[in-house]
Amino acid sequence: MNLAIYGAQGTALGAYQAIHNLYPIRKIECFLVTSCGDNAESLAGLPVLELDSYADGLSEDEKNNVEILIATPETVMQEIEKSLDKKGLRCHVRLTSSRFAQLQSFHCTCDKKFLPLTALPVGYHKADMHVFMAKFYKDKELSEKYLKSDWITPIQVGAVLCRERIANILDCEGEHISEKNVNYSELTALYWIWKNRLNGQWSVNAHGYYGLCHYRRILELSDDDVLRLEDNEVDVVLPYPMSYEPDIEKHHKRYIKDRDWAALLQALEELSPEYAAVFPDILAQPYLYNYNIMIAKKEVLAAYCSWLFPILERVEELSIPKGRERNDRYIGYMGETLATLYFMANRNRMNIVHAGCRFLT
Repeated sequence: MNLAIYGAQGTALGAYQAIHNLYPIRKIECFLVTSCGDNAESLAGLPVLELDSYADGLSEDEKNNVEILIATPETVMQEIEKSLDKKGLRCHVRLTSSRFAQLQSFHCTCDKKFLPLTALPVGYHKADMHVFMAKFYKDKELSEKYLKSDWITPIQVGAVLCRERIANILDCEGEHISEKNVNYSELTALYWIWKNRLNGQWSVNAHGYYGLCHYRRILELSDDDVLRLEDNEVDVVLPYPMSYEPDIEKHHKRYIKDRDWAALLQALEELSPEYAAVFPDILAQPYLYNYNIMIAKKEVLAAYCSWLFPILERVEELSIPKGRERNDRYIGYMGETLATLYFMANRNRMNIVHAGCRFLT
């Protein structure tokens, strides 16, 4: 049975690469989309086709001999299934975030590019974990209950901008930039962690692992994974990077305006010339660390934040219009770019491992 992948973004391309690497005899025909729109005409050398034209060109026997792997955000999978059924393509399966993580784990172990946390031996010492889950007062309720680990603590982001309270910890307490949430998104929580847990009056633990996740996006670590951290001297856990064609510079320019991109480059040149020098090489490769989520040793995360936030503050000053004059989350997108730059530039001196990012619906 042939295979077609529904989707044309990072998840779909990552699924193709993993399947092609692990099961090279499995024939993948094409990528499918509802509408070509801004999607590329091809990915990985395969055509990107609109569902209607693809399905209308198949006989009934051919429709019964093709499997559709749905590799899109989980929030739209149900509607895609309805469209496939309507077109007579009834052999389809969802690539959920958990399944995608498993696929990436096997693929990355085989490919040896991005070490999975699960590849490390289980240790004896349980790491001291402090991970904060960014929540916004407009977040919709999850359709399914999720039992979060006891080391995950909710923090309300943008709390200074509203009166409603949805968490016991607010990003407007202590030293903060809560009012910048409209541009920084979840990074106002990371700033709060930096100033009030890694440093400052509430910083009490000399060691341990600290991190950030989202209300709907979390790094999935099992109890065994927590035991892998300390004894294997893991510096940071990142989500498996997403893959984009032809490179991440072209991908970012779809989301970041040219003037803002120029501001980012200038800020790097001024404040971190050593990273500016390697930035072109990082941009020329296809892998991006999405979502601004991570778990790291306290000192490693503090060093990253000390590097990151001055650059972002300078970007705000250089932007046209300036950061305080807008509310389009552009700083949050730049945070993903800078996380990719920082950790890929340091991959030879840090012990970086990867885990699946689960999307909660």
